[in-house]
Amino acid sequence: MRIPLSWLREYAQVPAEASAEDVMADLVKVGLEEEDVHRPSDELSGPIVVGQVLSLEKEVASNGKTINWCQVRVVPEGAEQTLTGKGIDPSGVQGIVCGAHNFVEGDKVVVTLPGAVLPGDFKISPRKTYGHTSAGMIASSRELGIGDDHDGIIVLSNYGLDPELGTDVFELFGLDDQAAEINVTPDRGYCFSIRGAAREYALATGTSFTDPATTVAVTEATEAGHEVVLADQAPIYDVPGCTRFVTREVTGINPALPTPRWMASRLQLAGMRSISLPVDISNYVMLELGAPLHFYDADKLNGAITVRRAKAGEKLTTLDEKERELSVEDLLITDESGALGIAGVMGGATTEVTGSTTRVLIEAAHFDAVSIGRSRRRHKLPSEASKRFERGVDPQIMQIAAQRAVNLLVELAGGTETTKITDAGAQPAATQIQLPAGFAGSLIGVDYTDEQTVASLEGIGASVEQNSTGFLVTAPSWRPDLAIKEDLVEEVARVVGYDKIPATLPVAPPGRGLTRVQSQRRRLLQGLADAGLTEILSYPFVSELQNNTFGAAQAGTEVKAISLANPISKEFRFLRTSLLPGLLETARRNIGRGFRDLALYEGGLVFQPGEHLGSSVLPPLGAKPSDEVLAELFNGVPNQPWHLAAVLTGNEASAAAGFAPRAWDWADALDAARTVADILGVELEIAQGSHQAFHPGRAATLKVAGEVVGYAGELHPQLLKDQDLPARTVAMELNAAALMNAAPAVVVAEPLSTQPLATQDVALVVDQDVVAGDVLAALREGAGDLLEDIALFDVYQGKGIEDGKKSLAFGLRFRATDRTLTADEASEARAAAVAVAAEKFGATQR
Repeated sequence: MRIPLSWLREYAQVPAEASAEDVMADLVKVGLEEEDVHRPSDELSGPIVVGQVLSLEKEVASNGKTINWCQVRVVPEGAEQTLTGKGIDPSGVQGIVCGAHNFVEGDKVVVTLPGAVLPGDFKISPRKTYGHTSAGMIASSRELGIGDDHDGIIVLSNYGLDPELGTDVFELFGLDDQAAEINVTPDRGYCFSIRGAAREYALATGTSFTDPATTVAVTEATEAGHEVVLADQAPIYDVPGCTRFVTREVTGINPALPTPRWMASRLQLAGMRSISLPVDISNYVMLELGAPLHFYDADKLNGAITVRRAKAGEKLTTLDEKERELSVEDLLITDESGALGIAGVMGGATTEVTGSTTRVLIEAAHFDAVSIGRSRRRHKLPSEASKRFERGVDPQIMQIAAQRAVNLLVELAGGTETTKITDAGAQPAATQIQLPAGFAGSLIGVDYTDEQTVASLEGIGASVEQNSTGFLVTAPSWRPDLAIKEDLVEEVARVVGYDKIPATLPVAPPGRGLTRVQSQRRRLLQGLADAGLTEILSYPFVSELQNNTFGAAQAGTEVKAISLANPISKEFRFLRTSLLPGLLETARRNIGRGFRDLALYEGGLVFQPGEHLGSSVLPPLGAKPSDEVLAELFNGVPNQPWHLAAVLTGNEASAAAGFAPRAWDWADALDAARTVADILGVELEIAQGSHQAFHPGRAATLKVAGEVVGYAGELHPQLLKDQDLPARTVAMELNAAALMNAAPAVVVAEPLSTQPLATQDVALVVDQDVVAGDVLAALREGAGDLLEDIALFDVYQGKGIEDGKKSLAFGLRFRATDRTLTADEASEARAAAVAVAAEKFGATQR
């Protein structure tokens, strides 16, 4: 909202020397946000004065263009020219070349003298043109930056002006005014008016405020006005689309009369274009009082006005000359001929006020904010009227706003006021709120006195009655956002001053903190970062092919996925069932930018729809759904387990002199999965497995308590080739939610033994299709309680090993808790372990 200071001064005590910056600084104190400063003088400087064309000689130039060689007096007859500067004639008469032809001798015009600067840093100076020295310029409104008209120069009589020659145009046209622009939040819609801004300025500065609504005397009706029927048969949330509809009639207007310069200047400074006198009056009242109006050509109306919802298939041509197909939710203003406009958004073309209009019907109505907001968004029709209706318009100002428009039409357009008045509907009941004594202080932490509380609430326009429990507050009609006692507390804190609120760090309630799952997630994410991996976040949107590839272990298995109704990309229109597509895309993008050694991980939700997805019931807005509806909604939400995944490609370290880095391999992917399990204290079962996204024979299935929770290993060569990723790229993915559910409540660290360790190695020859993990499990089973740890450290096929066989070398660590083991005890345990492996897999010692 742009607030011209000259307009603000009519209703608030703004010092004469105050700038727009000063006004914004004061308004910030009461919670409004500063946006910008608008000052015509920032782009325009004088001397710019009123002149009179003494003579006009038409000349045809060599290029065929007809120009006017003019003698223009810029000081009163007989007066001396007090301005000095190169090109300013001391006689007070300037020779000026002008290409416009909409003026004649004797017309008073606007003259930019040498030394003036116009918008766009256009400097005026004497210059030789068309065989003459032109010492100045006769200006158009567009050249001055005060309008869009560039068809001709400004003729002051067309504006109803007859100023003295030499008058400063800055003062004449209000170009010395300035505007402070503020950002109005959705709950402060009343500030979309000079009325609201002046009230806030008075609150911020502690000065008096004159409500412009109190300066308008409403004429009493002596006869019925235009018939109006409020017939909303389909209200949204049972709230009627229109609760009040006031009409006034003015006859005998002359719409061709010019808009007074003071009004046009204020409108322009407020960010609105001057269009015609009736339209400008409508906009002026809206900006002043915050009540949007609509003017109809009364002679074009056909019967009673009916406010109703649109019918299916109904259409309307709006003022922007576009035909719009209406929705049955749209609230319309209609007569017997059909739709006249979309209520509170934009009028129709059929009853538009034109240059031939003489009788005007003024509409001042109160519309439901939800209904207006929906129509505005549906038709993509933002307007100054809808902006205000969506945020709440004062329902008690309809008669006053209509009367203000009537007064201006009579004064400026030569109209005649009639006493035909319609006031359909009713004013809503005032909102009353009980504010307990001391509640504001207990909530904010400031000891507000009763006097401060009452003064603050009365300052915003509320009425306050003190009672035995505190205060009964009647909210002002222009504040629909005030509904509960906390709203009143916010107003007290705002008016007294946010700077009075102490900065105190709140004390956290005891016994609260991270939940078990939150703590587990943090530990897992930090643990992988500590292991040297880099966390990334990727979009959860993937293609159907990506879901089919990573969402199921076996190719051809149906993968259920959620398709988005409004995807950001048609290709990536599904929610992910795996984290690996996003990780691989991030890796591919980084490799393309020269980062080839990568160890990336991500934790996030995947989406696994069940048999029941979504709900057949769409709950209404603005009301809490029933427990049954909520239960159905929750039942339709897909399973969303939290996964952890990692992708490693390139080398584990950068190459350096004398150092050959090791490439990441499948064992590193397994180690990342083991790290996750170790952090949670979960026993992870690793066995050779298969997955369509992984290399055949170089993939591991990861289980907990016999249930598959993930996969790890080297990715499939063809997949890597298709994705333009390096060969031997490895990855792992775990259903971390399943691991966290299986994790013990407390992870107990293994005790440190004081007894010495006994190590034994064994190399076993088995068939090449025997899984090393199964052999390791057999050795663990046979070794007994003395075995502390076992690990595979070598796999060999080649010379000395017959075809179809392989050698698996294991390191076994034995320790007793109460004594030092002898070599015989360790060897005996080793032999028992080998015996079980031989029994189960035919293993022989190498």
